[in-house]
Amino acid sequence: MSIKSSAGKVGNILSGPFHSEGKPTRLHPASLWREAVAVAKIYVAPVWAKATTWYGRYIAPALATISTLGYVVLGAAVVLWILGGVFGWQEAKVAGLLAVVLLLIAIAFILGKSMYAVKLDLARTRVAVGDNAVGSIAVANTSARTVLPAALELPVGQATALFHLPRMKAGEVHEDLFTIPTTRRAVITVGPVRSVRADPLQLLRRQLVWTDPTDLYVHPRTTSLAGPAAGFLKDLEGLTTRDLSSSDIAFHALRDYVPGDDRRHIHWKTTARTGKLMVRQFEETRRSHMAVALSVNTDEYEHDDDFELAISAAASLGRQAIKENRELSVLTQRGPMHCETGKNLLDDMTRLQGFNRRGTSVDLARTLSDAVPNASVVFLVVGSKVTPAQLRSAAASVPPGVRAFAVRCYTGARAARANIADLTVLTLGDLDDLSILLRKAVA
Repeated sequence: MSIKSSAGKVGNILSGPFHSEGKPTRLHPASLWREAVAVAKIYVAPVWAKATTWYGRYIAPALATISTLGYVVLGAAVVLWILGGVFGWQEAKVAGLLAVVLLLIAIAFILGKSMYAVKLDLARTRVAVGDNAVGSIAVANTSARTVLPAALELPVGQATALFHLPRMKAGEVHEDLFTIPTTRRAVITVGPVRSVRADPLQLLRRQLVWTDPTDLYVHPRTTSLAGPAAGFLKDLEGLTTRDLSSSDIAFHALRDYVPGDDRRHIHWKTTARTGKLMVRQFEETRRSHMAVALSVNTDEYEHDDDFELAISAAASLGRQAIKENRELSVLTQRGPMHCETGKNLLDDMTRLQGFNRRGTSVDLARTLSDAVPNASVVFLVVGSKVTPAQLRSAAASVPPGVRAFAVRCYTGARAARANIADLTVLTLGDLDDLSILLRKAVA
């Protein structure tokens, strides 16, 4: 019985790929593919993972040290050796051997382990255009032996600064100072500091990174707007409106008492004289809220300097509002900007880029009226190519009762003031003239 059972099992196993008639079954190509993939996952995947890890740990770092000239010399060595072997050219073999010797000498230059403690320190990570950013690099030899001279590279934006390290004894510290010129508004990535070992022919080049990169913000240039020169609303009680209220600060008139009125607002002297209850009526006030609409449409500016002037003007207005603890909203075609602190505002202004496919100043004014409906004063900072008709359309989008200014930025233009309906238009040619223009505008 046991032999028969075993024979039956064997028959079932062997009959798997066959029909009951004994004819073989044709497997579908998709099934074969799935089986091949499954086998590959079982046997090939572990080998591939180990090979990838080994390549990333050993081969890739070694290949990264070979410069373009190094690859040329290595390729020349292989080609010359092959030519010498095929055609029997001893000169080619000698030249190939010489190339190999040069590569071996280059390897001797980059071998060894560097033991440094490197510190990158920027005195200030936020400076204004025109101010020099000062920093230092301190390098300490943390090994127990003397290290040979080396070089340090410091990427600064698109450029790279080179610092030479002298021969340093154990525990010795070497410090270098550097200055970064800031001629344009930008966010400059400083670092990471890396040490470089290379042979005299620059065939091989080994780099080690020692610090993290640091962002240097070059803020737009701003000017001080003090007191009434800023054109802000100075009354701390807020700007009065034509809407009447039964409880506010700005007194308007007296009216008859209506059930439900607050008895604290009853004017008793008038009540005693007239014989009927009279209550105070007030004009509704709102807190001073300044809104700045900065156009980033480069088609509206004559030159790039005009766009930079507009950013500086908007930043100056925003800084003054924040300094006076005013409510502030700054809007561009790209959306609102952070106005919680002066640093946040200037950081956003530094990252701001112009586009020529954004909406016009008229579209921006309409967006501003919807986004900041409670604004009490509005500044439209635009370029010189914005026409008076466009400014009139933009002013029509400002809600009634809101004081509106337009600052047209045109580098080198003479400071001027004009009115288009209820809109005060200021022509700004120099940032230093902004304070004088605003003083005249609110006079």
